[in-house]
Amino acid sequence: MPEQNAFAAERQRLARALSPAPVAATAFGDEGRAGDGQIAAAVLVPLVLRETGLAVLFTQRTDHLRDHPSQISFPGGRAEPEDDSPAATALREAREEIGLPSRHVEVIGYLPDYHTITGYRVTPVVAFVTPPFALTLDAFEVADTFEAPLAFLMDAANHREFVVRNGGASRRFFAIPYGQRFIWGATAGMLLSLHRALSA
Repeated sequence: MPEQNAFAAERQRLARALSPAPVAATAFGDEGRAGDGQIAAAVLVPLVLRETGLAVLFTQRTDHLRDHPSQISFPGGRAEPEDDSPAATALREAREEIGLPSRHVEVIGYLPDYHTITGYRVTPVVAFVTPPFALTLDAFEVADTFEAPLAFLMDAANHREFVVRNGGASRRFFAIPYGQRFIWGATAGMLLSLHRALSA
């Protein structure tokens, strides 16, 4: 495992950068509708403590899902009546989707809410995940999981801007290619939000 003082330094750096409570969305990455009528949701942004440093745990969605098939995402989903906080939603969804035991997870803060074009207000819940742990994937929703180094994801040199043209219209979006993986959409937006917070 990393030296304890290095882990403590990462903890302090993230604690300074993140909000201790859920916050409203600001600036980059906020797409589409906002305000009343949005569906509350939360995702877990899992930072896994590995010997080589922090790694981010992702899921790859199955290709038959109605919403965002095959995309890379964080574990998460819409809030349920029994959830008393965004953290409760994120932890429950992580247990249901990938079998991540909550006892291995320590919530350390929040990123600004992310508003999606499909009408969700998503609260990113950032947490440390302590190995060893075993994952059990929900085969209906999750095709695969993988980890990527946080240092790679936070390096601005790896943030790419793309333009998609459809007829006479064009749309710009940011993505982070990682090997054969292509991290884009809301997931990339939240990672860029984390990058901004850590760079502030």
